[in-house]
Amino acid sequence: MSKQALHIVKIGGNIIDAPEALASFLANFASIKGPKLLVHGGGKIATSMAAELGIQSQMIDGRRVTDADSLRIVTMVYAGWINKSIVASLQAQQCNAIGLAGPDGGFVVAKKRNPVPMDYGFVGDIEKVNAQDLAGLITAGFSPVFAPITADSTGQLLNTNADTMAQALAIGLSDYFDVTLTYCFEKQGVLMDPNDDNSVISQINQANFAQLKADGIVSAGMIPKLENALKAIAQGVQIVRLCHADFVSQPDKGTLIQA
Repeated sequence: MSKQALHIVKIGGNIIDAPEALASFLANFASIKGPKLLVHGGGKIATSMAAELGIQSQMIDGRRVTDADSLRIVTMVYAGWINKSIVASLQAQQCNAIGLAGPDGGFVVAKKRNPVPMDYGFVGDIEKVNAQDLAGLITAGFSPVFAPITADSTGQLLNTNADTMAQALAIGLSDYFDVTLTYCFEKQGVLMDPNDDNSVISQINQANFAQLKADGIVSAGMIPKLENALKAIAQGVQIVRLCHADFVSQPDKGTLIQA
């Protein structure tokens, strides 16, 4: 018996930070037929709010160090303002969205990242996805919208990478659905030349990913994004691609990830 198709989409901070781009994306997401799930990042709002409250944001290699004060800020912003704004917008477009974070329903359980060799503070690495109950929620007609906040088995809240959360949810739910995982961002796809929006690399697999890294064509934040995508396709996710947010409902656009 064939499984029902499920679209899982992740959007990043650059889309969240641009109101018009976000509105356009959400309209496209709402138009996707059938079951769907959205994972969103945080954008610059948490950094701005922290500054207003006199809390200094610390970054290491582009990753946020989450101390106790920062954890309160990102939880309020990611799981509160951003999440509910997205849910309200989708509901206005007749998409039956429900806002969630990892602790809700025990859907995503994490553990605090090892402080050696680098202490990122209250940052979570995902240990488990309660895919069976989440699949039931989706089958009941809801479109979950996940904020990148998790908790460990003791109830400690943790800030978690949204790309990794999307990957973990896609892998877990692939036991119940034929999952398409789409990472949406502000570029047409993975580019051979970052200054040429038309130089989209049509397909990436493990072998040419290694070569693209060695040649410096993919670097910085694109490397962990592609590592997440490659892990997803290797562990049962049917289709994985990276594309511009405007192309979320156009399956022939962007960069296709292959095993």
